[in-house]
Amino acid sequence: MPTLRYFAAAAEAAGTDHEEVDGVDVQAVLTSVRRAHGPRLAHVLEHSSLLLDGQYVRDPSTELSESSVLDVLPPFAGG
Repeated sequence: MPTLRYFAAAAEAAGTDHEEVDGVDVQAVLTSVRRAHGPRLAHVLEHSSLLLDGQYVRDPSTELSESSVLDVLPPFAGG
């Protein structure tokens, strides 16, 4: 099952820093966690960057494997 890793505000909104989520592509996984964690995480996801196995991903139809790791990186303050 793909693993989501949450950082900063995403971890706070999800109530965890990681979880395994069933899904065949990025969109399916994000839809699942939006339903599971509600509007607060949904809002954070709208403003977050996603890294799939260390590579920036923008296309929600990008397929995931059982061993995929999807990082949710909200905007960070500072620099």
